[in-house]
Amino acid sequence: MFYRQKLDTIIRIYDRIGYITNRNNFAERIVSQSGAIFLSVLNRSPQSLDGLAHKIAAHFVGADLETIRRDIKEFYAMLEQDGFITSGETAQECDKNDMRFSYRSLETKYRNDDYSPVIMRVKKSTRDFLNEYFKDKPKLMSLQIELTSKCNERCVHCYIPHESKVTSMEPQLFYAVLKQCWEMGVWNLTLSGGEPMLHKNFCEFLRKCKEYDFAVDVLSNLTLLDDEIVGELKANCLSSVQVSLYSMNPDIHDTITQAKGSWEKTMKAILKLVENDIPLQISCPVMKQNQDCHVAVMNWANEIKARVISDYMMIAKYDRSTQNLANRLSLDEVAKVIYGIVENNPKYRNLMLNADVLEEEKRDISNDIICGVCISGICMVANGDVYPCPGWQSYIVGNVRNIPLQEIWERSERVRYLRGIRKKDFPKCLACEDRAFCDMCMVRNANENSDGDPFKINTHFCNVAKLNRRIVMDWREKLQCAEFAHSQPHITLSQ
Repeated sequence: MFYRQKLDTIIRIYDRIGYITNRNNFAERIVSQSGAIFLSVLNRSPQSLDGLAHKIAAHFVGADLETIRRDIKEFYAMLEQDGFITSGETAQECDKNDMRFSYRSLETKYRNDDYSPVIMRVKKSTRDFLNEYFKDKPKLMSLQIELTSKCNERCVHCYIPHESKVTSMEPQLFYAVLKQCWEMGVWNLTLSGGEPMLHKNFCEFLRKCKEYDFAVDVLSNLTLLDDEIVGELKANCLSSVQVSLYSMNPDIHDTITQAKGSWEKTMKAILKLVENDIPLQISCPVMKQNQDCHVAVMNWANEIKARVISDYMMIAKYDRSTQNLANRLSLDEVAKVIYGIVENNPKYRNLMLNADVLEEEKRDISNDIICGVCISGICMVANGDVYPCPGWQSYIVGNVRNIPLQEIWERSERVRYLRGIRKKDFPKCLACEDRAFCDMCMVRNANENSDGDPFKINTHFCNVAKLNRRIVMDWREKLQCAEFAHSQPHITLSQ
């Protein structure tokens, strides 16, 4: 029997645990110390059972090869059922059985049953588990890299000031950062802009990411997509390409991007990605111009089997200018969008109508972290500046031209300060009855305050949370009334 890691699978070994994720079925797992050893010997070339057994046995004193072989079969069988590895009677069969991402096979389901204590399947998300596991020494898992701040669109809602879109990253800086990321155990890179495909070395950067075996996400408007880029995207085991589509009406889309013909280019590129089985996520930010369009976008995305999200939570520019907020929805307009989401999105409706949502109000969250800022991820711009998260580019925590990324991650005073912030530092939020319907967000606060203070609560989002709660509670009451009526016996009156 031969085994190998799937082309869409990423493996990382951290201290006494292992992490494995597959970008095809969006699954991820944590494994124990012994499981990490079993993972560490895998790669993307088929290896025989005996060859793997000898490699693994070298890690265990006095190990019995027959026992190791039996454990390999059991452990790898679980990983194969979960879609992480492939096997075959021959090396050729092993390669043949590796099914890469395909829109035609999205209905395929992988089993997630708990068969073995070796795999630690926990109720909390894998990312939460890793954050807690490394809480004494946070581990950098993902880095967003702005390849260039230049952009060929001028979207009316963008949080990056247009006058700042002038810089492109030097290739040597990019390669140096990639090497540092590999040494730190980073597994996910997001390549963004501006428009990342404007960088003349974009394809070379993708090839380098593949050499280091990173999971890669690309954020792009796709208007510059060509056959060469498609080829590189297909060769690189991408997690996804994320693109914004604002409307199925070309004029509305182009009004938002302020680039005539952008809708046609983006639509053609989306279909090109689907045709080439490149994982895609469509994002539809909702604002005044397209508030009646996002449902049509989501329906179309579902037709082509692309992942899709909509978002009405617009933030101010990172230089704290607020002109872009003229495009943000009013509360009445937000209410209309939320009603539409509740009515048309069963996943969101089930989440909000779950009894656990109200239990959140009773839980003590005072010592919880605010978000993943500087806990598992961080960002950097083209000039080497490192900052906490997308949208907060004004809060620089270091520059990789002067200080290695690992030193910034571990020693920056600003990074340490952000890690120490807890929800109890926002007493108003802690006492709010709407907190289950809101995400505390420091960048939303900072970008709309003239002094950049992340602790000054942004009341717009408070009002949105209150609105969200009211709508959800109305829905819960209506459903309960309907269920009560349905449960009552039917009485037939007769003469």
